[in-house]
Amino acid sequence: MAKRKRKQAKSTKSTLFSSLIVLFALVWGIWGKYGNQLKQINTNKSNEPQSGVISNANRANTSYGGLSSQDYQKLANLNFQSGNRGYVYVNNNKSTLIKNAWQVNKVVYSNLDSLNRTSTSNTAFLEPCNVANDSLRVRQFIQPTAWHSNRKSGTQIYNRGHLIAYSVSAGIDQDGQYNPNNQSGDQNNPKNLFTQTAFSNQKIQTIFETKVRQALRQGNKVIYQATPIFRGNELMARGINLQAIGVTGNLDFNVYIFNVQPGYSFDYNTGRALVDRSMEVIE
Repeated sequence: MAKRKRKQAKSTKSTLFSSLIVLFALVWGIWGKYGNQLKQINTNKSNEPQSGVISNANRANTSYGGLSSQDYQKLANLNFQSGNRGYVYVNNNKSTLIKNAWQVNKVVYSNLDSLNRTSTSNTAFLEPCNVANDSLRVRQFIQPTAWHSNRKSGTQIYNRGHLIAYSVSAGIDQDGQYNPNNQSGDQNNPKNLFTQTAFSNQKIQTIFETKVRQALRQGNKVIYQATPIFRGNELMARGINLQAIGVTGNLDFNVYIFNVQPGYSFDYNTGRALVDRSMEVIE
């Protein structure tokens, strides 16, 4: 009887060991088949845009440079402090555009994002023929995100801000191609407009647009890039990055202009302005 029990115990252990080997082989086979797929899924998830982050934040184009996605987010996180100047220098006021990338007279217009915002760069390859005749301007009617009508009192708060200025867009069609028969330039193009404060547009941005225009009038070719900067899913831009470089000559700048207005503060989620007597902006 004792020998029979010992044989049964050995047989049971042997069967259990064999079952464990089979189970281990089964698990190993399944992991070998699907393990790489699981790793790939996890990798893809880690690359998905996080909540509140602009999913199509501008990335530097390898062919002509420009604002990187990292710098975009840094600028989006800047808060304007009342009493400061309305713009700051980026990269020590040196453009990150590549002057040798200039090839043909055109504007590269980026598509609107999922919220219909112009949150990605427009880049212009300009030459002297692009200086526009101001008398050919027409009434603007496009309503970019966060657009509101100006106050009946006559106070101008909102402008339809051009990314690529009308004054340097003569001959540029809405597809970005140069057409010598279109001397009025780009005016009502939804891919080239954003809600901008009157102060930011008329007092600050015009300073740098003038630099570009002067360089063109001197016979220079210019690469000019404009990128409205949005924070998260807000509908009104916090500011705009402008940078330009002359193919010949010494034009070279890189600035961030805050989208602010003296005497007012804004809800950047909606663009609505509130009277704020403490808000001061230095030109």
